[in-house]
Amino acid sequence: MTREDGQQDRQGPAARDRGPDRRLARLGEQLTPDGTVLLTVECQQGVVGADSSLPELAASARESGALENVARLVAAAHATGVQVLHAVAERRPDGRGANRNARLFRAAARLPVQQHPGSAAVRIAPPIEVTEADLVVRRLHGLSPIAGTDVDALLRNLGCRTLVVTGVSANVAVPNAVFDAVNLGYEVVVPSDAVAGVPADYTPLLIRHSLALVATVATTDEVLACWQKP
Repeated sequence: MTREDGQQDRQGPAARDRGPDRRLARLGEQLTPDGTVLLTVECQQGVVGADSSLPELAASARESGALENVARLVAAAHATGVQVLHAVAERRPDGRGANRNARLFRAAARLPVQQHPGSAAVRIAPPIEVTEADLVVRRLHGLSPIAGTDVDALLRNLGCRTLVVTGVSANVAVPNAVFDAVNLGYEVVVPSDAVAGVPADYTPLLIRHSLALVATVATTDEVLACWQKP
């Protein structure tokens, strides 16, 4: 067979077909339950729920199927013994400790729905189910669910080697989580259809041109297939 550049392709069909198989085998090695943690980012009612403070983001998460895929991954993690960790963003009613050094933070302080500790807004949104075995890490500041929180220490104590990052948003918190995890030495897997942002067509661009450079990009079905193997 001749390639487009005119050079002879010395790989036969069987060799070429092994490419996807090798990729999935590698993914399976990364996602062994005893060394994997599933992270959901800001999948809380005040962000992706029916009464979201960010209705456009909530609509993107639901209409794209991302929220449903997060729920599927969480359910499979519970069934397989993969640890689930939920990262929740909160803000005290008096704003103490919250950032004010960016337009995003100042706008958040004026939103009609506030992510106050103990309120319905900071509960994990349906259809995601939370069990007693899940860990929940809450932060009052910053952009990242990892930097400046307990997440890194918890992951190391859990023996985590691979972090599966899901949730919202592709604009800010998700890329922060991916880059922070990579900088801390973890392997990262991003299920591309379990992440959402605004506008909706921005998410695949971010994943393809940024996150794919540092993380393994897969689909929810591929991750589930790895966890369903005997």
